[in-house]
Amino acid sequence: MNAALAGVVQIAGGVCLAPLLPGLVQTLKARLQGRRGPSPLQPYRELWRLWGKTGVDPSGATFVYRWAPCVCAAATLLVLPLLPIAGASPDWPLGSDALVVVGMLALARFAITASAWDTGSGFALMGAARDLMIAVFAEGLLLLVLVIGALPAAGTDLVAMSTASAGGGIWREPAHWCGAAAFALVLLVETGRQPIDNPDTHLELTMVHEGPLLEYAGRDLALLQWTMAARHWIFFVLGAGLFLPHWGGFGVQLALLIGALAVLAAGLAATETTQAKLRLLRVPSLLATGATLALLGIVSWAVSGGTA
Repeated sequence: MNAALAGVVQIAGGVCLAPLLPGLVQTLKARLQGRRGPSPLQPYRELWRLWGKTGVDPSGATFVYRWAPCVCAAATLLVLPLLPIAGASPDWPLGSDALVVVGMLALARFAITASAWDTGSGFALMGAARDLMIAVFAEGLLLLVLVIGALPAAGTDLVAMSTASAGGGIWREPAHWCGAAAFALVLLVETGRQPIDNPDTHLELTMVHEGPLLEYAGRDLALLQWTMAARHWIFFVLGAGLFLPHWGGFGVQLALLIGALAVLAAGLAATETTQAKLRLLRVPSLLATGATLALLGIVSWAVSGGTA
């Protein structure tokens, strides 16, 4: 029963609740800045408006451009059943390996980058090039973070990793703290938040994640915006299951997961309020700092002999 309920949360949460997370971040950020701000439900209104419009194909675009939104959405959908929910997951055919998550997210990024090259749009290519430059460092950092999460579980199965990080024993390990700090940087990159990127910008010259989306409209743009919202869900759930406190039975961990989602949304809102956007060439240095922390965590685990 717990596994079946976890499966419902995996799919329903990723598909239906994912747009609520960026909406909540925007609302909390506005309140911290002394503004009323949009409703947390604003992303749903935007998706509904876009879904009722038709797409537009740029001149000379091929099937690469047309299929990219579907590939992005499909790859993201395949990630949802891999996520551990309160330490449980149904026995899906895909399993729950952390490396599959990295691969599917990389496939989604490749599809949207290929679409930017297919259109030949200057601003789309600029945004795609910036996104790939950051992704080179971010994906490597994500792999190091997952290695830290895999050490207590002696494997890359996400359910086992979540179970191994439950309780208070893991918090005595410096490796866990290093992994949590490094994961915070991964969260900023993958959700397109400051100081890495500015999700509120309307200037093409400063866009990163939004740049490759400039040529899309209608349902295609709705799929891509949902994909970005689903990335919030994916990394919020990963962070809650691997690096935030969780203990007890399935019901207790599910309640803690809901609280963790709110805490992470508030953390992103506070970070965007207090931090200005970094210059593009300084982003690799920040991610290199995260990689150094992750490597120190791995070394610390090896030296201590993994006592957790």
